[in-house]
Amino acid sequence: MSDLRDRVQSVLPGIRRDLEDLVRIESVSADPARHGEVQRSAEAVAELFRAEGFDSVDIVRVEGGLPAVIAQKAGPEGAPTVLLYAHHDVQPENDHADWDSPPFEPTERGDRLYGRGAADDKAGIAAHLGALRVHGADLPVNVTMFIEGEEEIGSETLSALLHEHQERLKADVIVIADSGNWDIGVPALTTSLRGLVRLDVEVRTLTHAVHSGMWGGLVPDALMALARLLSTLHDDEGNVAVEGLHAGPAADVEYPEERLRAESGAAPGIEWIGSGSTVERLWTKPAISITGLDAPKVAGASNTLVPAARARISMRIAPGDTTEHALDCLVRHLESHVPWGATLTHTLVDTGEATQIDATGPAYDAARSAFAEAWDGVAPVDMGVGGSIPFIAEFLEAFPEASVLVTGVEDPDTRAHGANEGLHLAEFERVVLAEALLLRNLVQ
Repeated sequence: MSDLRDRVQSVLPGIRRDLEDLVRIESVSADPARHGEVQRSAEAVAELFRAEGFDSVDIVRVEGGLPAVIAQKAGPEGAPTVLLYAHHDVQPENDHADWDSPPFEPTERGDRLYGRGAADDKAGIAAHLGALRVHGADLPVNVTMFIEGEEEIGSETLSALLHEHQERLKADVIVIADSGNWDIGVPALTTSLRGLVRLDVEVRTLTHAVHSGMWGGLVPDALMALARLLSTLHDDEGNVAVEGLHAGPAADVEYPEERLRAESGAAPGIEWIGSGSTVERLWTKPAISITGLDAPKVAGASNTLVPAARARISMRIAPGDTTEHALDCLVRHLESHVPWGATLTHTLVDTGEATQIDATGPAYDAARSAFAEAWDGVAPVDMGVGGSIPFIAEFLEAFPEASVLVTGVEDPDTRAHGANEGLHLAEFERVVLAEALLLRNLVQ
């Protein structure tokens, strides 16, 4: 153990340099103007693997997709094969004025390294490389690297990639480094994630706008009807009121009130909605939010009844539910609650399946032991995630015999997808050590 810790210390400076070089590449997959940067990022990742002595390194894509990297390195004959996943594309940085330092210039402040992708998920690539460098020529397992290039835009061609390269990607254990830990100093295995259904709804009450003085009080306007419809999605406590949706229990984990308020960004005095434990409401119960509205602006609004209004409904579904079932429940609810004979139309935006991992068996025992060692005896939490990573379900479906471990480098203050995204450097060191220990433990 002390030898491995020493090796981690020795490889960290080089890993840090490699991570910073990757952060400087603006691999924003959502921006077509920067798809050349996504290609450059894939080439940089591939070059890192070639320099590491991988037996094969290829940049792959399917028609219409962005580049991924597949690399393989052989370990001892008969050793298990481990697939290490991360992604090299990043979220848009948005307004540079919101950043305390340039988003694509890695900058250390305090105990963090700041920059877009410094955590999500170029640090996942760096952690995998670090674990391999710790073992050097004595790699205990066969390793396949799969570094995706379009995770931040929904992994649209991932299914095709998994199908086309299934034999190369087949593994006994899959480590997906795209999640996080419970807290600084407390590791976690992510064992459940909610799914996602997004639906655009339009309510129409008029064929055209009419004078509010002439017709108000008799004809309902679309904004009134839409507001009334949306209000039926929750009960008075704030629980989701759509019948038939699945909900389940969550791990017995305490989420302190002070930390919850700090991390959520809740305004002073705001009350929580729903019932049940905090982590149930965040991880294993459905949630519905309204993330967009199409309606006239207040400034310049005329005295007319609005004929039509639209809203985007974002529904997180609990592990154990399916998007098909949840969508059916939501549509039935909307159709049965639309008021005053208004015309309701709906358009599906996208979906992502929920994930529930049975985290039992030798691979999970090996991971828990590795995490506890790396975090000086602190056992990992089995953590749920309220958000969605739909591609995990695709891995589970494509490789049903594999043990899938969802890990990561993030912590509650990483601010992934937001301004001032940052990697906690001391935790990153533990992540590298934990993965090196995991590779060792898988053959013991």
